[in-house]
Amino acid sequence: MSRQPMGHQARKRFGQNFLHDQNVIRNIVKSIRPREGDNIVEIGPGMGAITELLLDATEGHLNVVELDRDLIPGLKVKFFNSPGFVVHEADALKFDFNQLKVDERPLRIVGNLPYNISTPLIFHLLSYSGTVKDMHFMLQKEVVQRMAAGPGEKNYGRLSIMAQYFCEVQNLFDVGPEAFHPAPKVDSAIVRLVPYETLPHPVKDHRTLENVVRTSFSMRRKTLRNNLKKVISSEQLESLGIDPSLRPERLSLAEFVLISDYIFDNKIEGTYLSESEKTDD
Repeated sequence: MSRQPMGHQARKRFGQNFLHDQNVIRNIVKSIRPREGDNIVEIGPGMGAITELLLDATEGHLNVVELDRDLIPGLKVKFFNSPGFVVHEADALKFDFNQLKVDERPLRIVGNLPYNISTPLIFHLLSYSGTVKDMHFMLQKEVVQRMAAGPGEKNYGRLSIMAQYFCEVQNLFDVGPEAFHPAPKVDSAIVRLVPYETLPHPVKDHRTLENVVRTSFSMRRKTLRNNLKKVISSEQLESLGIDPSLRPERLSLAEFVLISDYIFDNKIEGTYLSESEKTDD
């Protein structure tokens, strides 16, 4: 989350859009509510517009993860007076965030996530929900709507279910293209994810849930009977009180957990859609 630095051209391959609207920057920091002692991690700090305010609030302690090596020298120079400022040159998609946990303080993750990797990065970060207090992200507005959607809504899908399995999802506010340089072709939004201390619908085997949800939404216009026919029969779905003629977006998280637990308990070896295959979610 950063302003465009002088002399730095935003790179399309990194999905860079630099935030320059000071009102938006202040509103983001106000939403995060950083405090002294917080273990905050910023993904994609750019040239530090948000970074500076986070450092002020945490008394100079902050980890940042930045992929663009050309931005790193400027960050180190700008914040050289903050010995607790640490830059990790890394791809956030591959970064082990567990290494940043200090003592018993959970991570607070902040980031302006590139549109081209936002969904896989969110799935990566959700795997750390046990060590994370909260996450605040700038994302494409459509992605935030998908994360926050409920059963029956048009944006409800795989991302909604998996995000809401781990976290309370709060769509905070929208940000227009004019707040960035270069201006993206889509609207953005700020989302807050707060991992549950106790999961409301714990599943017996998380991988089974992932497989069931991914396969259910392989063709969202088709019914559960069609999408899950190689995994679970219509009769088995009916025995769980689930109508196999429903489309997947009609089912709640609790119902997907029910299906997953049934498959796991009965050791059903089905044929699932693979992670590399496209889902219509």
